[in-house]
Amino acid sequence: MKVCICKTFDFDAAHRLGLLPPDHKCHRLHGHTYRVDVVLAGEARPPLAMFIDYADIARAWAPLHDALDHRCLNDVAGLGHPTTEALAEWILRKLCADSEVGPFLVAVRVHESSSTWCEARTVDLP
Repeated sequence: MKVCICKTFDFDAAHRLGLLPPDHKCHRLHGHTYRVDVVLAGEARPPLAMFIDYADIARAWAPLHDALDHRCLNDVAGLGHPTTEALAEWILRKLCADSEVGPFLVAVRVHESSSTWCEARTVDLP
């Protein structure tokens, strides 16, 4: 049976969006408690009726958490202009490179607040 699963992680970080006009509030240094949903799809196979252990996803996330948590995202190598869109794509690329979860990765959704998020996908949107 084909299934889709998600594991959610949190981290706190600051950033400034210096390419925005100086009077834009996000031009200034500010922070967020980000929530990241890592979405994978695969075949749930007997006898366990699962295709990947949530602990494997947590293991793949751990180095990213170390690189992002309580950091200034402007200083994270390879992230560039640290918008939510750039962050979602950066996380997706890093997780795709992981041999355990990469082949199953469908999407990464980064929540910047309780009402805003961006999703980067490994497959085209319909």
